[in-house]
Amino acid sequence: LRPARPVRSMSGAAPVPPPQISAGMTAKNLADTLARVAQASSRAARPAPARLVAVSKTKPVPQLMECYDAGHRDFGENYVQEIVEKAAVMPLDVRWRFIGHVQSNKAKALVKGVPGLVTVETVDSVKLANKLDAAVKDCAEERMKAFKLDANPKLGVMVQVNTSGEESKFGVEPGDALALAKHIHESCGSLKLEGLMTIGMPDYTSRPENFDALKKCRDEVCAGLGVSDPTNLELSMGMSGDFEAAIEMGSDNVRVGSSIFGAREYMYSVKPEK
Repeated sequence: LRPARPVRSMSGAAPVPPPQISAGMTAKNLADTLARVAQASSRAARPAPARLVAVSKTKPVPQLMECYDAGHRDFGENYVQEIVEKAAVMPLDVRWRFIGHVQSNKAKALVKGVPGLVTVETVDSVKLANKLDAAVKDCAEERMKAFKLDANPKLGVMVQVNTSGEESKFGVEPGDALALAKHIHESCGSLKLEGLMTIGMPDYTSRPENFDALKKCRDEVCAGLGVSDPTNLELSMGMSGDFEAAIEMGSDNVRVGSSIFGAREYMYSVKPEK
């Protein structure tokens, strides 16, 4: 693996090297995480294991390729520029999922830059939904080629719900989820509403009430859209710190990064002084 760049502190201290992960460990971590997903899914009496999205934010492509070579195909990224750069060099059959905040003016760059994009999990406004819908139409040729289809495939989207009430978190209020879901369902012909997503608490873990809030949102959305079986809309909840609990409480899709790829590198090791 190529060495990661050192992390510089705001205080002028010597750069702090990010933690390294040896070759082969990423694949081992993936196998361990998949086993934990399978066990939690079994405890939840799921007919099949929940989907594991390997989130490689800030991590180099060789680590992703370890997962790919081990048979994994579901990858997620948080930043538009990073997913575009990685998609350009990763194999074409990767199922890319975008799980970070998307500014509406970057919707087309995301869709065009990642022709194999299957889902954007973080739709939190009518404006963003409309921009993604238009981008999918504009990028029909690239998407048909990427998916090897004769018709432009719809882009899967999830409504992001702020279940913790934290101002720092993106997402619609639980009471507004139905209105956005209805707009996507009725007015965005190039999008497919796949479900609801939440991040949870400020430390990126969730409490049972966060999971319960998302499940309640799904029930309300299903009732409002006339969906008789709630399981037709997925729940995306759970990350490295809480994905097993999330699966046991009904999550269909978990987003796991550091448990697979190791601790992330951040820009600064020391917070700026005020």
